[in-house]
Amino acid sequence: MPLPFLTADRDFDEVADELALPFDDRGRWRRPYRPGPWRVALAALVLLLASYVLVAAVLVALTGSSSAALLCFGGSVLVILCALRLLRMGVWVSARGLRRVGFLNTSTASWEQVVAVRTVQQPVRWLGLPRTVQGQALILVRKGRAADGVPPLLTSHNSDFLARPEAFDRAADAVEVWADEYRRD
Repeated sequence: MPLPFLTADRDFDEVADELALPFDDRGRWRRPYRPGPWRVALAALVLLLASYVLVAAVLVALTGSSSAALLCFGGSVLVILCALRLLRMGVWVSARGLRRVGFLNTSTASWEQVVAVRTVQQPVRWLGLPRTVQGQALILVRKGRAADGVPPLLTSHNSDFLARPEAFDRAADAVEVWADEYRRD
C-alpha cells in the first residue's frame, strides 16, 4: 500500500490548488519576515525556565501549601506570557497600516500618516542593549512628526537580523514595498 503523504510521488500542482495563498487576505496583520534565531533562542530559554517553575509549582502543591503553589503557577504563567510577547515583537503590516510591536508597547500608523519608509545608515543598538554599532535601520517618517526621536522599525543588529544582513535587506524591502503600495500621497 503506497503512502503518498510520506513520499514525493504526488503531483505538486494538485496540492497547490488546495492551499490558500499567503497574500490572499491583505487585511490581516502579518510580519513580512521570520523571527531571527536570537529571538527564538531567547524565547526557548524563557520557556525552559517556565517549565522549571511549573514543576516547582507541582512540587509545592504536593507538599500542601496551596497559596505558594498558586504563586509559583502564576509566576510560570507570567513567564510564558513574556516568552510569547518576545516572539510577537517586530514590525507587522496590513492594508490598514504599519504596526511596531515592542515588549511593553505597540504603535500603529495608518498608511495615510506615513510619509516615507526608508533604510538609512546610522548607529544602531546591538541586540537592544545600550551599546551602539554602525549599521542599517529602517525608519518610518510620519506626517507632522520629526524623524529624529522615533525609534527605528528594524535594525541590522537586532535579535532578528544579527549576522544576517541579507535577511534584513529582504525584510526592509518587503516593508518598503508594502508602504509604496498602500500609502496615499
